[in-house]
Amino acid sequence: MSINRVTITGNLTRDPEMRATPSGTQIMQFGVAVNDRRRNPQTNEWEDTPNFIECVLFGNRADKLQQYLHKGTKVAVEGKLRWSSWEDKTSGQKRSKIEVIVDDLEFMNPRSDNAGFQGQGATSEPFVAAAPAADIPQQTAPVEAPQPAEAFDGEIPF
Repeated sequence: MSINRVTITGNLTRDPEMRATPSGTQIMQFGVAVNDRRRNPQTNEWEDTPNFIECVLFGNRADKLQQYLHKGTKVAVEGKLRWSSWEDKTSGQKRSKIEVIVDDLEFMNPRSDNAGFQGQGATSEPFVAAAPAADIPQQTAPVEAPQPAEAFDGEIPF
């Protein structure tokens, strides 16, 4: 048995590119820069090295989310890896790439940075666009913070 799941977080490297199949299915492509932290052997300092990951999102969600995604938007993407190869038309060389087929996308920016969202204020509540959800993106419910330990009068609550 094998499992093909990947989760990445990073910033969009460019504005999303939209296209459609002949049957009308919307396709959105975008790149995400993901930092890899490595120690530089010469300086013995930690350095961030970017990895550029191509992502593809299909269907009505692509059309709906396009207006909220732009270069620099911080997102968390979950999906599966897909490898494809082709022959370059201009050079004739064989080319290949690995991309993420997006199942879930979550905005990681504060809400005030994502113009067009409902509500006001700079909260960091995530926005999730999951594969089985309806065509209209929905907000996740806020999680209630646990009470401080003083509220239990010194008793352990379990």
